[in-house]
Amino acid sequence: MTLMTKTMTFQETEILEQLDLAFNGNPSKYYPIGRPEDIKYNFFLDLEHGYCETAGNRIHLYADSTRWVIVFEKSGYQNRENSAEIELDYVGNCIDYPIDKYPERNYITNANNIILIDPTEFERIENKDGEEMETFELIGQNIKEIKIRDTHVEFDNNYKNYEKVGIDIRDYNNPKNLIGFGDFIRYLHETNPTSISATEEEIRKHIPKDIPKLITINDFHFVSAYDKTNPPSQQETYQLIAKILTTKNITNWKPTQKPNNCWKNWESGHL
Repeated sequence: MTLMTKTMTFQETEILEQLDLAFNGNPSKYYPIGRPEDIKYNFFLDLEHGYCETAGNRIHLYADSTRWVIVFEKSGYQNRENSAEIELDYVGNCIDYPIDKYPERNYITNANNIILIDPTEFERIENKDGEEMETFELIGQNIKEIKIRDTHVEFDNNYKNYEKVGIDIRDYNNPKNLIGFGDFIRYLHETNPTSISATEEEIRKHIPKDIPKLITINDFHFVSAYDKTNPPSQQETYQLIAKILTTKNITNWKPTQKPNNCWKNWESGHL
């Protein structure tokens, strides 16, 4: 007996539907079924998160004839966790969803976080001199280098260099013009973006190893994730992304809207 395998294809409408689900935080049909008590998270790119001082962000596209994946990448300083991280959010039809397993329930998510600077390193570099607020999330004047992942990167403590790239140094309780934790991550994005960007190996951790990469989009038009009247299916950016994924033709990336995804255009990390 010959077994027949049906080749599954995908359409732009499915891609946009899946993006809308993530935009609204609703898990898709591709999530593991799990148990009734399991909790499923479906995250979408958010450049305005109150607990993350956003630095960089990109969109990665992968597809072949039957499989497709969109990976949203965002880097920044997590101001409630004393940690600098990359967040990768996956939307697609072939994702190996991260699962945290516990006896009472499992937590299934489309997000993976990569630590850039851990709380221990932030504690080491934090300013120890002056009034209480002078020691809060500010880097000491005498710090020479900072550990990012497993690499020590030279620290530039000249606040004027930060201002040159559009970073406003904290002006209250900061008489020495010390560099803030979030300022440093944004400065790296402006001057050494590779140091805080996900590697291809990291991005591919939760997707098939053999799925072809089509394109990385660095500059695009972003609409607030809190404007629920304007879901991805109605936005040019994601309509073009859906077209690229279905055609596998990156020349379809022809946006007419001005890119605005730079951190300077969105308030974040303010809570």
